[in-house]
Amino acid sequence: MQVDLYKEEEIVKGCQRNERKYQEIMYRRYSRKMYGICLSYAGDRALAQDMLHDAFLKIFNTIGQFKLEGSLEGWIRKVVTRTAIDLLRKRQRLNHYITEEMEESQTGKAPLVQSYLATKEILELVRQLPNGARAIFNLFALEGFTHKEIAEQLQISEGTSKSQYNRARVLLKSWVQSQNGESSS
Repeated sequence: MQVDLYKEEEIVKGCQRNERKYQEIMYRRYSRKMYGICLSYAGDRALAQDMLHDAFLKIFNTIGQFKLEGSLEGWIRKVVTRTAIDLLRKRQRLNHYITEEMEESQTGKAPLVQSYLATKEILELVRQLPNGARAIFNLFALEGFTHKEIAEQLQISEGTSKSQYNRARVLLKSWVQSQNGESSS
């Protein structure tokens, strides 16, 4: 498929109509350059690929906000950069959370960050949490919301938010210890 044959306006309008053909054209035209940006933030290919994937999902979901007055590539670059930074912040918060949690419950065992579990594996464990506990864990530990804010957003009590968060912590700690070959205390 010759992606250079299509005008920017045609691609944008096709993507705004949610046509896969134009989404593929946009992806093929810009993904290589944007991958370079992601790689400069990520430092490793797998994370850069995740960033690129997330960024293009955001691009396709928000393309309706793009005004044809500006540069499409500039707009895409901005979305990619913000997505990369957001993903790095989430990973940082997760690593900080994990370090704190494991230091709090130290019983002479190596902290999680020094274990064989990578951040990607931790995120996979988070994805396995029950829906309510996962949502609250993500909002509190990764996004930085307070339990009061979570309660308002989800229309639940603050106590429910705290108990679901605690449930998530207990499950994650148990799973991490079993992955590390430790017995739960």
